[in-house]
Amino acid sequence: MKIFIAGATGVLGRALVEQFVGRGHTVLGLARSAEGKQLIQRLGGESREADMFDADALARAAEGAEVVIHAATSIPIKTRTKPADWEMNDRLRRDGTRALTTCAAKTGARLYLQQSIVWLARPSDGSFFDEDGAPNPDAVTQSALDAERIALEAAERSGFTTSVLRCGYFYGPDSAHTRMFGEGLLKRKIPIVGSGRAHLANIHTEDAASAFVTAAEGNKGGVWHVVDNESVAVEEFMNYFAGLLGAPKPRHVPVWLARLIAGSYSASFFTQSTLTSNARFRQAFGWSPLYPSYREGLEQIVSVWKASSQFGL
Repeated sequence: MKIFIAGATGVLGRALVEQFVGRGHTVLGLARSAEGKQLIQRLGGESREADMFDADALARAAEGAEVVIHAATSIPIKTRTKPADWEMNDRLRRDGTRALTTCAAKTGARLYLQQSIVWLARPSDGSFFDEDGAPNPDAVTQSALDAERIALEAAERSGFTTSVLRCGYFYGPDSAHTRMFGEGLLKRKIPIVGSGRAHLANIHTEDAASAFVTAAEGNKGGVWHVVDNESVAVEEFMNYFAGLLGAPKPRHVPVWLARLIAGSYSASFFTQSTLTSNARFRQAFGWSPLYPSYREGLEQIVSVWKASSQFGL
């Protein structure tokens, strides 16, 4: 297959290029810089240049692609964020999805894959939810829900298949957010907010990429939750991570103090449970994660960091 990937130089995109190429597919990766072009080529893909918001330019770059993938994001790499920090990410989700779905229609692609996030549908009471649960977005996740709707509606109009992959919290050795988290634990700057009993739904970046590859080859439409096989309490996740790093055990801080220091969004993310399952995706596609839980995933990350002397480990 010929695959066109927007966001090919990001943490998910890099894994996508490598895995698709490894399975014998031709990959066209969107790049915005000379460094990005070189990266895509080193991974075995062909670099393409186009404005992410120009559907005609994207269609020229994606000529002949059977599958179009939206993996482009601009997530702020900071603890405390303000609305302005999310503007580009919101635009990539909304306007970028409009442009890419138009591109998919123009190029005659059979399948469009949209990256999304599971916590846009988590219930306020922290109960379990699946793909049938009612969306419950906040100011930050509303644009992800909008992108899903844009992609699904475009498929109905244009005749291609859309598959939305709602992923859990990304973590991996080359993720800037994971590195920031690890460094914060080593310096004892990242505390456990509140009781630490809220649950996270995670997915290693390599497993997220393998889910996209599986979905592209499976050619099924729908909305799917892509997480590992078990959720984990925030306290357990952080203590295990700190232990692998040889870092001191993180201290607890009250929720009110976390909101004051890190802002409401960061505090809420680690105090609201995201309890969901990959069961539907596994059954439909026969997929299973290489890192079935946070334990295997964190062990791989710290092993890679130690091998490269990351943070002096």
